[in-house]
Amino acid sequence: MKISIALQTDKTAAEYIALAQLINQYDFDVVSVYCDAPFHPSYGPLLLMAPHITRARLGPAAVPPTRIHPIDIAAQTALLADVAQGGVYIGLARGAWLADHGITDSSIQTIREAAAVIRYLLAAASDGYEGQIFRLAPHVRPPYPTPLEPIPLLIGSWGRKLCALAGEIADEVKVGGSANPAIVPVIRSYIAEGSARTVGIVLGAVTVVDEDRDLARAAARRSVALYLPVVAPLDPTVQVEPELVSRLQRLVETNDLESAVRLISDELLQCFAFAGNPADVIEHALSLHAKGVARVEFGTPHGLRSAHGIKLIGEKVIPALRSAI
Repeated sequence: MKISIALQTDKTAAEYIALAQLINQYDFDVVSVYCDAPFHPSYGPLLLMAPHITRARLGPAAVPPTRIHPIDIAAQTALLADVAQGGVYIGLARGAWLADHGITDSSIQTIREAAAVIRYLLAAASDGYEGQIFRLAPHVRPPYPTPLEPIPLLIGSWGRKLCALAGEIADEVKVGGSANPAIVPVIRSYIAEGSARTVGIVLGAVTVVDEDRDLARAAARRSVALYLPVVAPLDPTVQVEPELVSRLQRLVETNDLESAVRLISDELLQCFAFAGNPADVIEHALSLHAKGVARVEFGTPHGLRSAHGIKLIGEKVIPALRSAI
């Protein structure tokens, strides 16, 4: 099982660089950044971080192609590949919270065609592309240097149809916002509807690690409250009352997070976050490995203080997982 870390794109340029330098001290396989609206789009932060990451693969988890056009995803991926020392990957997803910002959600057909356009351009193909949504004339060529090797594709999804598409065309599926071992066989069955080939399953969620497990879990509840109304209804293995989801949504929208966190049980927290002391997080990650997860991604905010959480993951969690797996 590979181990990765993901960052929210809400930082200054100096903070991205400092975090990259810190992360590079530890044995992470992958470093991801989000592309949630209205935060920074992924590629600026990735390009700032790339010179300071010497081993881990870099990529966005994940970009809605209605927010960034596929021709721009391809161009920025090519530029990132030119400076990323450990390689890159491309992440595509339908996206969340887009309607609040006047952006249309990406359909499954949009994801399919976006992947085709990106691969067409990065391969420097020359026969044009004609889809239902995207079109490239036969004379269109990438005017920039392109990578010599194919770039791995990740698709972010909880859904049957998009996971099936990932079974056809992707290398990984990321279930964003989940730390639930029970979802793994469900996602695997969805992928198998598209193909029998091996597609890695990635689970990533809010992570708060601290020596004081109670403080860590309390902080994780505050972070989870922000997105639980979106992801909880997507997990068919978790029974959440619609009224609870509605109440959480109202409290989040009115910024009453303290009331929202009181609605999140220990069982819900365990399904949607990595939270506690290093031993708790190690045990949790190993439960995902036992289900066949190919990569676990520890997401923002990482700790009560981000730098301290990253240090604990790097010095305590990763070595224990490497020795156990």
